[in-house]
Amino acid sequence: MMYEGVLLFAVVFLAGYLFDTLTQSRNALMLRHTRQLVLFIAIGVYFVWSWRYSGQTLPMKTWNVRLIDRDGQVPSLGRLIARYILLWPLPLAAALLVKGGSMLTGYTSTDLLIVFAPFAVFLGTFFDKDRQFLHDRILGTRLVTVSSPARQAKSAR
Repeated sequence: MMYEGVLLFAVVFLAGYLFDTLTQSRNALMLRHTRQLVLFIAIGVYFVWSWRYSGQTLPMKTWNVRLIDRDGQVPSLGRLIARYILLWPLPLAAALLVKGGSMLTGYTSTDLLIVFAPFAVFLGTFFDKDRQFLHDRILGTRLVTVSSPARQAKSAR
């Protein structure tokens, strides 16, 4: 996730820069909701395009992980878009819980726990017999380990 975050920084920076240039925004609060929508779409394009092209983002290639469907193929475009959208509910619910807890207790310092919200996607894996993400279980996709070309070359010797 950290490696993916580094690449997403570039995606978000470029999309934000283009948005600010085209709209002449002077600060992040101008057109805030439109900016959030544009960034949501930009991040989605990055993931869906990467998954569609090879079944992997660059970090997934590094860790020899590939996204496949039930038939072992790269999932359809519609399924990839649905996967991206279904990635969001658990982290957003976790973020709302953190914010709600902060407001309920009055301890605003607990807002810092928001950094753990993205890890909420892993909660379902603890209860799934195949350790799949909830969104993958729903859509019939899965992450699998693939052999790296270097490892294949070594085993061929």
